[in-house]
Amino acid sequence: MKEKILLPFTFLNNILNKGHQRSVKAKKNIIASFFLKGIGISISLILVPLTINYINPSRYGIWLTLSSIVAWFSFFDIGLSQGLRNKFAEAKAKGDDSLAQIYVSTTYAILAIIFGLVWLIFLLINHFLDWAHILNVSENMRAEVSTLAIIVFTYFCLQFVLRIITTLILANQQPAKSSLIDVLAQICCLLFIIILVKTTEGSLIKLGIALCISPLLVLTGASLFFYNTVFKKYRPSFSKIKFSYAKGLFNLGVIFFIIQVAGIIQYQTANIIIAQNFGTSDVTSYNIVFKYFGVLNMLYVIFLTPFWSASTEAYLKNDIRWIKNGIKKYNQLNILLLLIGIVMLIFSEKIYALWLGKGKVTIGYSLSLWGFLYFSLTIFAGKYVYFLNGINALRIQFFASILSPFIYIGVAILLIKYYQLGVYSLFTASIIANFNGYILSPLQYHMVINKNKKGIWVK
Repeated sequence: MKEKILLPFTFLNNILNKGHQRSVKAKKNIIASFFLKGIGISISLILVPLTINYINPSRYGIWLTLSSIVAWFSFFDIGLSQGLRNKFAEAKAKGDDSLAQIYVSTTYAILAIIFGLVWLIFLLINHFLDWAHILNVSENMRAEVSTLAIIVFTYFCLQFVLRIITTLILANQQPAKSSLIDVLAQICCLLFIIILVKTTEGSLIKLGIALCISPLLVLTGASLFFYNTVFKKYRPSFSKIKFSYAKGLFNLGVIFFIIQVAGIIQYQTANIIIAQNFGTSDVTSYNIVFKYFGVLNMLYVIFLTPFWSASTEAYLKNDIRWIKNGIKKYNQLNILLLLIGIVMLIFSEKIYALWLGKGKVTIGYSLSLWGFLYFSLTIFAGKYVYFLNGINALRIQFFASILSPFIYIGVAILLIKYYQLGVYSLFTASIIANFNGYILSPLQYHMVINKNKKGIWVK
């Protein structure tokens, strides 16, 4: 009887621990990430009504808008975090702990200098910014919103430095631990908000402090824990700061930065193009479809995240067989997600009605179809892009990303203005503009892994 009860657990244990050590680590992290993401989503759903009830919908909107504006300053990271992720994984794979510590220490120093200067500049100009006008709120809230802006901006600057620990965790192929840090921060936020609701009157400043201090406390605690245990030999040190090594981080970081900027420009202009050519109600329709089929991509990324840094290690150790096997398994997952996507497409109209309420939003079948096609191709491309990112083969992607925003905007306007096509033109334009993902990246992977080509293919 006892054996029968334990049979499912034994079966699961055999599956989890079967295969290469790199694969075993990935499988365990994927399962843990699913569990943690579920907790994170649940807490997010609880936090929204709590915070709205604590202040009010209008003031909550101020918090969201201000956070979005300040978030654009993430550009000052210049891709250094992604550069560190690859450089750290490379040094670790080679067993060069001293080099890994140099990259960690130098990244801390560079980001501290950059965001320290940005913070000081913001403090100087904040006094002259009319936040009441910027956020379109009443003039009597100007001082309150200005103070909130300082709180939020200080938080963003500090968290960019403190989040380096999560970059190292990802480079160490342990994304579940990174997710755990995020969940602990959310739990901390929830506790602070509950305390505020029970003990104080609604205050935008108190809300800002609670929501900002929680992640900083958790990140500080995580840094102290990991640098005294798992990453003790990589702990940042003033003596290990070598700005001569910054060139490698900057060169790699700037490439990632340009790629990220190209993607942001493309995605951020979609709503503007739709609003100007169709109307704001169509913006809602587009975003609903984007979020609906985007669920497939969210699921896929949970599986895909460990593959980036694992590819770095495998390629440096010339473990080509493991890389090929990984791509094969991701292809099988792609087929499963494609089938799920087809079911989602078939029942999309009924699900929209159930989700949003019947007749609330009108979404044509063409928009859903093109949304499904776009995300299907995005998912197909993901494994190749992550592999190439992991081995620093970024030059082709870099040049493609420079062209893609122009192609996207040009094709979108052409389809809308001259061919009189609907909102789905934005998905069509995205598919055409992202040719690197589903054409060049698979080709580049083939040339590197199957043909053992060098030159432009591995740069």
